[in-house]
Amino acid sequence: MLFNRFPSNFLVKLIGVWEPLEDSPQLAAVSGIAYYMSPPHTMKEVFLDPIHAIIYIAFIVSACAIFSKTWIEVSGSGPRDIAKQLKEQQMVMAGHREGSMYKELKRVVPTAAALGGAILGLLSVAADLMGAIGSGTGILMAVTIIYSYWEIGMRESGGPEMAAAFGDLI
Repeated sequence: MLFNRFPSNFLVKLIGVWEPLEDSPQLAAVSGIAYYMSPPHTMKEVFLDPIHAIIYIAFIVSACAIFSKTWIEVSGSGPRDIAKQLKEQQMVMAGHREGSMYKELKRVVPTAAALGGAILGLLSVAADLMGAIGSGTGILMAVTIIYSYWEIGMRESGGPEMAAAFGDLI
């Protein structure tokens, strides 16, 4: 770690200072930028240092929202791509022509992506603050992976009819 190697360097201290947690050999950031970007370890810490909690929540939620908006463009799920797919499938939005459909999608899709990302960020923060085993982000990632495998299984095994039969078993 940089802090162990250069403990007196100003830039390293600005990035973060690490010390062992109480009753644990695990190191945790106690100051610097890394401190504010890491979750509070207990609910007691949330109340003792609310600024840390607020900055952490704002950072995670805004990072998730920005990443979601960026991801729709990179992954081919942006408004232009959706309008093109709808046009190829000869589908239209009620009350919109082809040109205005893109404008409407351009207005709605990035906002929906950012809102969805912010909500996922809040779920992750809630899991972190409530002390979930593992991190909130790890739990969210595990659920997403399991759900995607379930979707693939449903697609390959017969679709909704199979899903209904599976639902009856549960």
